[in-house]
Parts: sequence; C-alpha cells; structure tokens
Amino acid sequence: MHEPLVFGLIILVTAAAALLAVQSQVITQWVRVPAPALFLAAAALVARLPAAPQPSHQTVERVVTLALMVILFDGGLHIGLKRIRTAAPAVLSLGVLGTFATVGGGAVLVHATLGVSWYLSVLVAAAIAPTDPAVVFSVLGQREVGGSSGTILEGESGANDPVGIALMTALIGAGSLNASADLQVGGTFVLQMVVGATVGVLGARLLLWIMRSVPLSAEGLHPVRVLVATGVLFGLATVAHGSGFLAVFVAGILLGDERAPFKRDIERFHSALASLAEIVAFAILGFTVNLDVLARLDVWGPGLIIGIGLSVLVRPVFGLPLLLPVALSARERAFVLFAGLKGAVPLLLGTLLLPLPDGARLYGVVVVVVMLSVVLQGSLVPTVARLLRIEMRTIEQQPYQVGVRLRDAPPGAARQLVEPGSPAEGRSLSQLLDLLDGTWIQAIVRDASLVPVRSATVLQAGDEVLILLDPDQPDAQVLALFTSPSPDSTERKT
Repeated sequence: MHEPLVFGLIILVTAAAALLAVQSQVITQWVRVPAPALFLAAAALVARLPAAPQPSHQTVERVVTLALMVILFDGGLHIGLKRIRTAAPAVLSLGVLGTFATVGGGAVLVHATLGVSWYLSVLVAAAIAPTDPAVVFSVLGQREVGGSSGTILEGESGANDPVGIALMTALIGAGSLNASADLQVGGTFVLQMVVGATVGVLGARLLLWIMRSVPLSAEGLHPVRVLVATGVLFGLATVAHGSGFLAVFVAGILLGDERAPFKRDIERFHSALASLAEIVAFAILGFTVNLDVLARLDVWGPGLIIGIGLSVLVRPVFGLPLLLPVALSARERAFVLFAGLKGAVPLLLGTLLLPLPDGARLYGVVVVVVMLSVVLQGSLVPTVARLLRIEMRTIEQQPYQVGVRLRDAPPGAARQLVEPGSPAEGRSLSQLLDLLDGTWIQAIVRDASLVPVRSATVLQAGDEVLILLDPDQPDAQVLALFTSPSPDSTERKT
C-alpha cells in the first residue's frame, strides 16, 4: 500500500475513534458511567489487538503531562479567584494536609493488604492519594452544585495534584525511607511548591498585561497565545525545579475573573481543549493497562480492598478533621468526603511504579483503585447529592448567543448572577435602580432565555443580569446586592 494511503488510513481510524469518544458523552448520560472510564476501558481493549500501537512509558508520561497542564489551567479559569476565596481554607487543608494524611493512612492500608515494604507502600499510597481534576470536572462539569461543595471539590482536585506529583517525584528520587531521604523529600517538595506558586502568580500578572495591552493581527490568535503562554509558565516552573502543574493552576485561577479582550473566546477555546485533553489522557493511559494482570486475584482483590478502604475509612477519618473548622453543614462535609474521585493523575503516578520490583502488580492495583473510584463513586455522585439534599442541577447548554463586539472595554460593564436569598432577589428593576443610582440594566437572562427589561420586571434567583455601572459606584455595594448572605448558623451546626 502506498504511503499516502497508509497515512490516510491512519487519519481515518484515529479520527473515527476520536469522533466516537466525543459522542460517548451521550452514552455516559444513558449508562451513568463517567466518560473517563469508557475511554480507559476502550483503549485497554484496543491495546490487546495484534496491530495496536504500544506507546513507550516516556511518551505516555509526556502526553498525559501536557493533557493535565491544559486541564488544570482550564479548571483554574473556571473556578476563578472569587470562588476560590470562599473555599480557600478547605481547598488548602484538603489539597495539602489532606494529601499527606491520605498517603500516611493509605500506606498503612497498602502495607497490610499487599505485604510489601514500607517504601513501596508509601509509593503506592502517594500514587493513589490525589483526587483528579479530569474526573471531578467531568462528573461535575455539566452540573452546578449549590453552596461551597463544588468549589471545594474542584479546588482540591487542582491543588492536590501538584502536591501528589511533587511528593511522588521526591520519593522516587530519594530511593528509600530514612532520615536523610525524608529531609531530601521535604526540601524538594517545598522548593517545588514555592517556585510553582511564584511562577504562577507573576506569570498571570504578566500574561494579563499582555492580553490587555498587546494586540494581535488576527482574533483567532488570542486563545492560542494564552495556550502557548501556559506552556511557557509550565516549562519555566519545571526548569526552575518547581511544580509546573501548580504554576498553571494558580495562573488560571488569577485570570479567571479578570476582564480582557476576547476573554470569552479564550475561555471557550480552553474548555474545548480541556475536553479533548481528557479523552487523550485516559485513552493513552488505557494502553498501559494489562488486562491479564488485572485478572489476577492478587491484583483485583487487594485493589478492591484498598479502594474501598480509601473511600470509607481513610478519606473520612483524615479528611473530616480538616473540614470541621470550615463553615460547612454536616451534609456538605459528607458530600465532599464521598466525592474525592481518583483518575488520570493516580494512573500517571502509578506508571512510575512499573520499573520497580513487582511493578506490574503494583500498577495493576492502582488501576483497580482508580476504576473503582471512577465507575462506582463517580456514577453515584448525583445519587449521593440527592440523598444528602445537596442542591445539584444540570446546566443546560446555551448554543445561541446575542451580543455585540466593541473596540474598547465599556467602563462599568459587569455580569451579575442573582444568588438565592440576595437582596436583589424578589426586587423589581425600579427598586433595584433606586439602590444603584446611575446604573443601567442592559439585559436579563433567565433559564437560557432573555427577559424583557421593564421597570416592573422582578428578579429571580439564578437570573444573569448585564449592567452598566456608574464609574463612581463602589463595586462592593453592587456585589452585596447580588450575593447571598452567610448561611444560617443553625444550618452550619447540623
């Protein structure tokens, strides 16, 4: 067969597989299984075919690293600084302290179940400790969770990935567990966190200035410039011995709420790219899964025990004390503790176990733990939310858009969401404008439809309001009208 035909056949098969993967979102809604599980399982089955490609571990590591870079930056953009501030204590405690606590508790569980050395036990526990942004964003991506629960889960999954990856890398480099090795691990970890956070903060400020001040000749290049800049931040932090994952996640958070030219186009581009990255990450990781190893009793048996132990014992025992000081209800705490999902990051870290003694078995156990978490926990998240009376609604797509493009940013233009219980809820526009002197209401969107802007129109919770503010109007005063008051103290004690 001629080379052009061979290349055409490769494109045909690859594109057809990608199209099926994209359309699999419909299947996941029907079978109630998160999409990443389907990508992983399908790739593992394809890998058994005689003519299936066998990517090297280095290729897998590099591809998944790039995919996670895109997913974490998009996750930071989606969360934004405003949302993360409301849940920062819980995100930091679960993302940092919770990861170390999970490694400690998980190591005991792995050692008791597998009977391997303490060093290998800690390595396996470090691999399965982080929750995963790809799975969490996939499960929660089309759903809006009321309160701070969703923000905590998304923020934790982004925060503990750099922590888990840095810890695993340091442990592999140390080669053992002893006083000097522990000191080396601690020093490497702190260096990666400090450098990564610094690069993320400074890089976000510089990138924001570039987005606002340096025009490009073509509109379509603005999202591409941000993508390339994300790679620069990741590479710079990594070369400086920092965490590139933390750098891009922090940069995404700091840019999330900022206004800049073509910001909506940039957000849509990175959201689409993150969805593609999710498919690519789990598909290529599926080629590392050996189904013959997974079929062994000494793999899937311990994997089930460790996976269940992590979910019902380790995470609640070590996670609950970290959430007690946080202003959450008992139902919200239970939901957060249940919905800590594993995914691509544990699988990526698990591949580092393959060169070690009995590495195939250890990696198989990690795969079983991940599949148990994705399939069982991931599919049960909506049900658990309903049982715990956690508000969770499906976000309907809005394929049509009405708007105008302007050369300069309009001063005082802002979009505000009417939160339940906020002063704006239940007020007519005339009453609202009496409180906001010099403000114009440009548009109101309710249930994905435009609402007539009349003085008698009454705002409802969930309405999205486009307003033009008086430049002298204090931002805090406007925000207070649309923001819910603090939850009732009795609710927090339940």
